[in-house]
Amino acid sequence: MEQLNAGLDRLFEDPQFENAHWGVLIRSLKTGETVYARNERKMFMPASNMKLLTSSAAAVALTPEYRYVTRLVTTGSVKDSVLNGDLIIVGSGDPSISGRFDSGRVTITFEQWADSLKLLGIKKINGNIIGDDNCFDDDDYGSGWSADYETDYYAAQISGLCFNDNCVDITVIPSATLSGPCSLSVSPATSYVTLVNKTITAAATDSVNDIWFERKRGTNIIIVHGIMSQGKRPWIESVTVENPTLFTAAVLKEVLVAKGIAVKGSWADVDDLNDTIRYDSTRQLASFTSRPYAELVKVVNKPSHNMYTEQVFRTMGRERFGVGSMRNGRAAANPILAGWGVDTVRLRIADGSGLSRQDLITPNDIVAILSGMSKEPSFTVFYESLPIAGVDGTIRRRMRGTKAEGNVRAKTGSIGYVRNLSGYVTSADGEMFVFSLLANHYTVPTPQVEKVQDEVCVRLANFSRTESK
Repeated sequence: MEQLNAGLDRLFEDPQFENAHWGVLIRSLKTGETVYARNERKMFMPASNMKLLTSSAAAVALTPEYRYVTRLVTTGSVKDSVLNGDLIIVGSGDPSISGRFDSGRVTITFEQWADSLKLLGIKKINGNIIGDDNCFDDDDYGSGWSADYETDYYAAQISGLCFNDNCVDITVIPSATLSGPCSLSVSPATSYVTLVNKTITAAATDSVNDIWFERKRGTNIIIVHGIMSQGKRPWIESVTVENPTLFTAAVLKEVLVAKGIAVKGSWADVDDLNDTIRYDSTRQLASFTSRPYAELVKVVNKPSHNMYTEQVFRTMGRERFGVGSMRNGRAAANPILAGWGVDTVRLRIADGSGLSRQDLITPNDIVAILSGMSKEPSFTVFYESLPIAGVDGTIRRRMRGTKAEGNVRAKTGSIGYVRNLSGYVTSADGEMFVFSLLANHYTVPTPQVEKVQDEVCVRLANFSRTESK
């Protein structure tokens, strides 16, 4: 053990990190012994290591079997194939209405709803398509999120009613005409967003591929800039939308019309109505039930999906206190965290995903979460949701060709000048260690930080108590 500790000291005390902050804690799950510690009770920005907190607490608070249910109801009645009244989508906070689990068929849920309406004999709707997102509060973004993020898919707006990750997917293809604008298309095909094409097609010999996107704040006008050479493969980018609730209602209307159901009215947000909807007098026409949390949590952790995480965090609050919000989510999560030994008094939870630089946590708290989860009935679901070194998720290209490959299950965390890795690794003689390796305020290239973290994991994977005696 002394040899292991001495080697780890040399890694973290490398002069290239003299202006950086390392927070490290490695503990044996078998014995509870602290194997190595460095600044383990100091606060660090966790970045997406925050998802460990959210996904574990939700595995307990919601259970792996938890499913969202989104309902399609009406205030009216059907006569002569006409629905006289509004059609209302009642959100549940579900992040998964998309093509993610249906081979990319983005509007499949809405198509199924249209088929359900047709089976009820509905050919026309004399009313509006209304989105109800009131299961959550109206905070669209996490506390401390930068305004610079608003166009980017990883900072999609949070809403009680979501569709397609609250983004549109834009495809850019170079023109056959030199100097002409590139071809743009959007999925789902919708008039809810307006594309402004400011691209130029360059000659193949120039080998240029420089495209960027800008959504004007508070609008759904998306400007596509840049240059793309002929012969380049299509560029596909997810860009956020303003007001996911209206987006959902708008696309549903478009799908209904495409499926042969006329809609007289427009789309609307329930908050903009003059009258309050009395749900006790509505009739349910269709619904959508999500995959269980055991599957959704894999989207949270393996690709590190911020929107899914924020939705899940607020859902904990909704299920406990009636309305989804950060405040209620914290109130639901804190007793679980405290039960694992997390210092919830000093812990700072600004958002659920770690995109905020206002989040603060210690390596000791992260190890407490990982250790606490190892004793929960839902541990297997949580453990299997984590990226696997050299195999999948955000560490699929790391630690390949070592004993850590296929062994380490860990969550990355990355924002500016922050690179973290926390999770589980099994030693050469079968002992599982839990670890948290947090690097903040470094100015060396990020791969240098990852190299140290990977080396720690490899040493733990190779470690044997028998050989160290």
